[in-house]
Amino acid sequence: MDGRLEIIDSHFHVWDLERQNLPWLAETSGAITRTYTIEELVSRYESVGDVTFLGGVYVEVNSDDPQLEDEIAWGFPRDKVLALMLRSRVSPWMRVPIHATGVREPLHVPSSPRGRCLEPSFVEGLRVLAQRRLPFESCNRVGELGDLYEVLARVPEETVILNHLGNVQNLDDDYRTAMRRLATLPNLYVKVSGFPTGDHAFVDELLGFARETFSSERLLYASNWPVVELYSTFEENLGVLRKSFSDDERFFKTNAMHAYGIRA
Repeated sequence: MDGRLEIIDSHFHVWDLERQNLPWLAETSGAITRTYTIEELVSRYESVGDVTFLGGVYVEVNSDDPQLEDEIAWGFPRDKVLALMLRSRVSPWMRVPIHATGVREPLHVPSSPRGRCLEPSFVEGLRVLAQRRLPFESCNRVGELGDLYEVLARVPEETVILNHLGNVQNLDDDYRTAMRRLATLPNLYVKVSGFPTGDHAFVDELLGFARETFSSERLLYASNWPVVELYSTFEENLGVLRKSFSDDERFFKTNAMHAYGIRA
């Protein structure tokens, strides 16, 4: 398409604060405490100028009413929302909306106890998801990456997408070791997102580590819009990743297609 970069955004959120309550917004600066729409996200990509936004993956927003969120998500425009990762508590008897591509249970929030992913019901739930060919979206505390590896090693057949580079805080030995172990898993993908872009030395080191640790078939572009506006900007985040990954089609499009079963 005339040299334009085609993009599938593997992680975005939208919410309607007239209908939804997101308690975690009260703990932020207030900069993103408003309603966001898919049309606004499309407009942000259009403003970049030399990219074609094919669509993206909607990820649940940790609201206080997941069933209302499921209802709202049913009405999203399917030409731009290519996959829906909706909220459920992982277990063999979990509730999965019929229109969900897969599920996310937030493991990084205070209400999720340490070791939650090690519980037998969680492990069995992952096995059920694998049988149904439904991916799991893993957003967890950086200190529990070792726990995540232990669980996923028991269910290697399940496709798991790790959010935000494991919610990295610094490139210490524990983080490097945990991520290298996760990189040995056969069905793990990693979203390259969630990091502040202002510290250029840290960003260069972090992205270099990601590229050398994970296969180029396993890394996904993600904007994390609009949450990205709390630690960077949509445009700067995209620009940093375009430079680091040299507009690699796998990173910006095809890896997300494989991870989520998105058709061309």
